[in-house]
Amino acid sequence: MHWLNYHHLYYFWITAKEGSITGASKKLGIGQPTISTQIKNLEDALNQSVFSREGKRLNLTETGRVVLDYANQIFTLGNELMEVVKDGNFSRRPHIQFGALDSVPKSFVQMLIHSAQKICPCTIAVLEGEGEYLFRELEAHRIDLVISNFPPTVGESREYFSRFLAKFPISIFATKKFESLKRDFPKSLNEQPFIMPSLHSKLRHDLNHFFKINNISVDVLIETQDTSIQKLLGIESMGLVCLPEFAGKELVSEGKLVKIGTLRGVMEDFWLVSSPRKIPNPIAVTLMKNFELKT
Repeated sequence: MHWLNYHHLYYFWITAKEGSITGASKKLGIGQPTISTQIKNLEDALNQSVFSREGKRLNLTETGRVVLDYANQIFTLGNELMEVVKDGNFSRRPHIQFGALDSVPKSFVQMLIHSAQKICPCTIAVLEGEGEYLFRELEAHRIDLVISNFPPTVGESREYFSRFLAKFPISIFATKKFESLKRDFPKSLNEQPFIMPSLHSKLRHDLNHFFKINNISVDVLIETQDTSIQKLLGIESMGLVCLPEFAGKELVSEGKLVKIGTLRGVMEDFWLVSSPRKIPNPIAVTLMKNFELKT
């Protein structure tokens, strides 16, 4: 019987997470030759390469992706084992990791967390960032689900499962200082200051298209994908913000913002995305089937 050397696996795992032997060397505080030797020993034991090299870049091979999937499970369980024994709590909670785009309303992330907790008591980690980064982490099985306002591209579709959740109209919100813009909407938006999503987002392109076909020129003061920052800046009267209507209604009820109007034909979609796994997370599987957005 061939035995797995977990030291070799651990050095591979850290290198894969850090993206380079240099990064792993700094993380572990040991020399690069030692790490290279340990990874070579793992490859010899598996009789497969786990990394391919393109210049200075280190990429996971197909075998490396499978090994990383198992390594994530093994060392996550190992960390949980130490925590359980240390705390004396011998009823281990399942763990799930979510990815959420900065542009996804925080209330949606909150709904996802509550839904997971209803399935069973669990430990939840949330990672926020841009779509490309989160989908890469999802594919590497470092997170279980991503909640996004766009699905992965067609060319990536074999690497992911995407489920459409909902579509919402986009409205313009601002402080009472801008309330007069309700009259002659949307032409009244011409030359007004805006806090907009950044250019790489689908919503920004849809907004630009709407303004162009309606011959409206807006003054973009700030660009940010984070809807929480958009709201905070909007409350400070720094400009108008473009949000799904449900995302602004609480601030309207609190008197912090007013609704100026709804942009006809401009919608934002929301998706839940997973990636095929040899060891599926049962909570993620249930959420992919049953999770719903409620506004």
